[in-house]
Order: sequence, then structure tokens, then C-alpha cells
Amino acid sequence: MCPVLLDHYSQNGLVLLDDVAQVVKTTAPQWQRITADGRDAVLFQINQQPGSSTVEIAHKAQTQLKLIEQKLPAGIKIAKWYDQSDLIVASAFSVREALLIGLGLAIVTLLVFLRNIKVTLIAAITVPMTLSATVLIIHLLGLSFNIMTLGGMAAAVALIIDDAIVMIEHIIRRLREASGTYLERIHLAANEFTKPLVGSSASTIIIFAPLAFLSGVSGSFFKALSITMASALFISFIIAWLAVLLLAAHTLTQKDTEQEDNGTLTRWFHQQYQGLLQHLLPKPWLVLFGLLPLLATGFFGWQQTGSGFMPSMDEGGFILDYRAAPGTSVSETDRLLRQVETILRQIPEVETYSRRTGNSLGGHITEANEGDFFIRLTPFPRRNLDEVMDSVRDQVNINVPGMEIELAKLMEDLIGDLTAVPQPIEVKLYADDGHQLEQIATKVALALEKISGVVDINNGVIPAGDALNIQVLRDKAALEGLSPAAVKQALNNYLTGTITTQIQEGPKMVNLRVWIPKNERSTLSAMQQLRIRAPNGHWVPLKRIAKISTETGQAQISRDNLKRMVAVTARISGRDMGSTVAEVIKTLDQPSMLTNDVYYVLGGLYEQQRIAFHDLIIVFIAAIALIFILLLYLYEHFHVALSMMLTTLSAVAAVFIGLWLTDTELNITAMMGMTMVIGIVTEVSIFYYSEYQGLADSDTGISRMITAGNNRMRPIAMTTIAAILALMPLAMGIGAGSEMLQPLAIAIVSGLIVQMPLVLILLPVLLQAFTSFSL
Repeated sequence: MCPVLLDHYSQNGLVLLDDVAQVVKTTAPQWQRITADGRDAVLFQINQQPGSSTVEIAHKAQTQLKLIEQKLPAGIKIAKWYDQSDLIVASAFSVREALLIGLGLAIVTLLVFLRNIKVTLIAAITVPMTLSATVLIIHLLGLSFNIMTLGGMAAAVALIIDDAIVMIEHIIRRLREASGTYLERIHLAANEFTKPLVGSSASTIIIFAPLAFLSGVSGSFFKALSITMASALFISFIIAWLAVLLLAAHTLTQKDTEQEDNGTLTRWFHQQYQGLLQHLLPKPWLVLFGLLPLLATGFFGWQQTGSGFMPSMDEGGFILDYRAAPGTSVSETDRLLRQVETILRQIPEVETYSRRTGNSLGGHITEANEGDFFIRLTPFPRRNLDEVMDSVRDQVNINVPGMEIELAKLMEDLIGDLTAVPQPIEVKLYADDGHQLEQIATKVALALEKISGVVDINNGVIPAGDALNIQVLRDKAALEGLSPAAVKQALNNYLTGTITTQIQEGPKMVNLRVWIPKNERSTLSAMQQLRIRAPNGHWVPLKRIAKISTETGQAQISRDNLKRMVAVTARISGRDMGSTVAEVIKTLDQPSMLTNDVYYVLGGLYEQQRIAFHDLIIVFIAAIALIFILLLYLYEHFHVALSMMLTTLSAVAAVFIGLWLTDTELNITAMMGMTMVIGIVTEVSIFYYSEYQGLADSDTGISRMITAGNNRMRPIAMTTIAAILALMPLAMGIGAGSEMLQPLAIAIVSGLIVQMPLVLILLPVLLQAFTSFSL
């Protein structure tokens, strides 16, 4: 910068600015620091509008960035540090793969049982027909392909095949047994099966009606899944009722119906089944006694099963929030974070990362000692996400003391942002005495450290950084002819500088800031020597007219419902939320923990879990009530509806056993699967009782029940095995994003495993017992 002439004269003539000041070109004070992979960077975040396609936006953004990169100066590089569409595409591919694998396994099962290619193809072709119509409905409703919609279709495959199988099975049986022309027998089969098909389809569709009233996070997540499955099941009913009938009429011949369906193995099962029911039906207490191990094991499984909010999902990255000591400067915070970055670069699973200091991933400004990392991991194969997070946490805590950190998965962090409380554990302490509240909060935090699985504990006491308190001594300042306002203005000019003008530099204007040298304002002793000019022209040192003292930062004051509050927060690693919070409550309820005038309320994601569970329990009860009303409407006998509901509810015990054996948490996804089991088992029960009703009245009650069971044994076996195999890829968690629907699939498969014995054994026994009791 060229010398500038001052606008007044000295005894020796004009004074150049270079003679009295050092003129340097520098940057404006930095209160933020942004890096990517350890290098200073500028980060752009592209957010989508509601209803738009993430994949489409990402593709267009990449195209534009390639064009922009060609015009950038040398040395400037554009790099993608995170792309959510990668996970969406990978998850969609995994779900599609699970859908195709499950469909293939189900078709093989049908071919083994039916031993007829044409019949198998009729059942198989209903799946693409149903899914194509479902895609059209999804589009008309404004939904897009995502984990929930694709997962809903994958889960619905089992039920779609079920509808087709039972319809074809009944048509073939009527073609083989009934008299009349070919078309008359097909129409007879269709008329006979309309009522049970309507009832069974309604029993599975109706359970999704209460889900429409879910609110909050759980409602937002499962709205798409519910709409998808309800649409698929409705379309499946239409196709099974019309399309399967037409396909059978135009493709099947009399030869297809003459194939022997009672092989040696089937006849053996029928004989064993007949002997078993003949022994059990007169003695229903034997079945109830045999049911006790299932119920007892289910109760034990429920006690042993951990609970959580949402399924833990490996999205290939995580968030690391950090906080240095209060009042730490940007430069010192940056120095500490360079150590953290060194740790990250040494972990082989870390592919790339970005860091914000004085800012956050959400875009809001923070203190200079706070910020976050977004860390993206390498693709599989690698260690799982939890192991990598634990490794980072341990190394940072050991090697960077004084740096408080919190690690969160992407889904967990997103839900936390939506609910304004990102931590799973939040203990909100209330009291009138702020000092006492801080002491209790520190005590609670220390107690939480002793609980296994509780990590990233924050006592909630957030002090501000230390401050210099400059108190102007009015009497001494007045003797020097200075007022407090004049002293304040002089100090402001010295410490922050004064922008006197702007200089044009190319296309932009650069501020010209005048202030004193850094060494005269960077320490307490230097500030005490600052000289302030009095109105008469003499200079006064600051220490003569002011008292300078260091004031410890005060803790942040938070209020909740007008009550003074401090929130102690923590995260969970390696444990389920339910058992961990139960231990937290046990710790807090110790007599020596809280004083009489301090009380606590649990918040955080645990509170969201409690709200979601409450809503889903209401949905579960409503689904049971709606199905019970449906059964009363269909059969007009209370004991029939009650027998079916008791049979269905017994399958819930198997769900808890399955969750326990697979070490799966009871979360909102698993609870939704448990609710679906109610509809699925009821559907099979309706087919059994409809078969029972259709038999000749001349048979005795026991004989009719045995005959109905033998007639339904093969269809139930086919549909059960096909459904289990269709859901198995989802239950095994194959592919990216599969963790979201894995608990749902495990719950349904667990219920399907006991479906056949419950419907073929327990239901007849209950019907016989209630019938005998009513007589």
C-alpha cells in the first residue's frame, strides 16, 4: 500500500503515514475455521426442497460441478465429501436385490409343492403385476422410491404370493372334486372363496389404518411404509380375485388338476395330524398346557430383549461434536483439532472428513471453541460403524485432554435435530438455586460415568469464557477530564480498530482498519499501560483511571417452563436404550443423589421412544379391536372371533422369542412387524375356519375340524415357507440400509414360524372348547 499524507502539518512539514504507522495487507479477523481432510476449505451444502428427488439433485449437481471445475484457477480443487444419494442408491439396490432373491426362493418353494410350472407361473406373475400397480399408486400419491417404500414392497411380496396361492389351490381343488362344466367349477370356486379372501385381505389391510394417526418422528418414518404395504395388499386382493381367476380359466387344463397332491409324505402328515387332533380335541387342557412353554419363553424373551427408538443403521459416516474449554481462541482450538485430525488420518476406515470451528453442520454460528466433524468411512468390507466410533472416542479422550466430544450416527443426529435433543439420555434437573443445581448436575454426571455403556457425558454446566472487567474510576477519570464514555470509545478504537475508509482493489472494496500494534493489546500488563488522550491533550495510562480485573465466566442459565434447569446428557455405546435408562433411573433414585428441592425429568431420545411406544401400543390395541370387529362381522359368533384372536395373540410370544434369539432390539420397526403378524395369522385363521364352514354339516365337529386341517395343511405350509423365504433376505440384513427394516422382517418371520401349528392345532382346540362350553 502506498504512503498516505496526513491532513495536518508538523514542524518539519508533511508527515507520511509510513512514518507513524506500519501499513500491511492482511485478512479480516477470523472467528471461524473450516477444513476438509486437514486443509483449509470452503464447504458448500446443497439441501433439497421437500418432495424432490435426492438422487436427481445429486446427479445434476455433479454435472454442474464438473463444468465449474474446468473454469477454476490452478490449485483449486472441488471434492465431494458426502453424497446422501450414494446411500439411497445402495439401499435401493439392496432392497431390490432382497426382493428378487426372496421372490426367487418363494417361486422355488411353490414349484416344489405344486410340481406344476403353469400353476407356479400364475402365482409368480401376480407379484410383478401387483408391484407395478403399487408403483403407480405411490407415484400418484407423491411418494418416491426410498428405503421405506421399497422395503414395504419387499415385505409385501410374501403376502402377495399368499393371496395367489390360496386362490389357485382352491380353484384346483374344486376343478378336481366338483361336478359341472369347467367354467362352472371355476366360478363355483371363485364364489366360495370370495368371502374368505375379502376377510383375509381386510384383516391385513385394516391394521394399517391406525398407523395413519401416528404423529411425530415415528409417523413421519412409517407413513410411506404403511401406504405402500396397504396399497400392495389391496391390489393383491383385486388381482387374486380377478386376474388369477382369469389366468386359471385360460391356462389350466383338466390334466393340471389331475396331478396327485397327496404324496407319501403328505399322507403321513395327514395321518399324524388326524391322530393328534383326535387325542387333543376331547382334552383341550393338554394343548393349553403345551402352549405354556411358548408363552413362558415369550415372556422371558420380552424381559431379555432390549429396547430402542430406531434401528441402528450404518450409513457409512458419523458426526463428532466437540467443545474446547470456555474462552479458548480460534487459533488454540484449531491447534487442538489438528491433533484430532491426525488421529482420524491414522484410522484406516476413515476415507474423508470435514471440520467446522465456530460453525456447525446445520449452518448455525457457534462459539469459537465449538464445532463438529463429519467423518465418512470407506466402503465395506471394514469394521462396523460402532467399532470405528469407539476407536475414535478412546483415542481422542487419551491424546487430546480437555476436548469434550460427542459421537453420533447420522440417523441419530438427524432425529436429534428434528426433536431438538440429539442425545439418547437427557436428565433435566430442576431447582430454584442455580449454584446448587450446578453442583447436583456435576454429581449426576460423575454417577453416570459408572454405568456401563454410557459415554460422552456432559454435565450441562456451560460456563462462558473468562472476561476482563474494566471498571472506570469516575472520580479519577474526572480529574483527568475524561468521562466513562470517552474511555470506552478509546478502548474500542484500540482493541478492535476503527474502519476509517475503503480502498478499491480490483472489483472489490477493502476496509482500511486503524488500530494499535498487537503486542500493546494482547496481554493484561500491556493493556494497563494503554494511554488515553485527555481533552487538553495530555496522555493518561489506563491503570490510573480504571481498575482491570479478570472475571470468571458465569454458567449459562436455562429455563424450562419458567423453571431453572440444567440438562445432563449422555450417549450410549454397546447397549440398548431401555436397560441403560433403567439403570440411570435406578442411580438417580438413590436417596443420596438428589436433595429434596431438586427433581428430575428424563428427556432426550428416550422421551421420543416413550412417546412412540405409547402411540404404537395404541395402534396395536386398535388393530386388535378392528380385526375382532371384522371377525364378528364375518362369522357372527363371539366364540369364533375370540378363538381366532387368542390364536393370533399367541404368535406374539414367538415374536419376542425371535427378537431375543437374534439379539434385536424392540424398537418401533419391530413393533410394526409385530402388529403385522396379527393380521397375517388372522388371515390364515380365516381361511381355516372358512374351510371348516364349507364342509358338510353331516360330519361331526371333530371330523370336520380334522378334514379342514388336512385340506388347509398344504396351502398353509406353502404360504408360510414361501413367506419366510421371501422375507429372509431382509431378516438377514443383507446390503446397505437393510438395518432399517431388519427388525420388522425378524418379527414377521418369528410369527410365521409358529403360524402353522397355532392355526392347525390351537385354533381347532379353542373352537371345540368354546363350542362345548356354550352347549
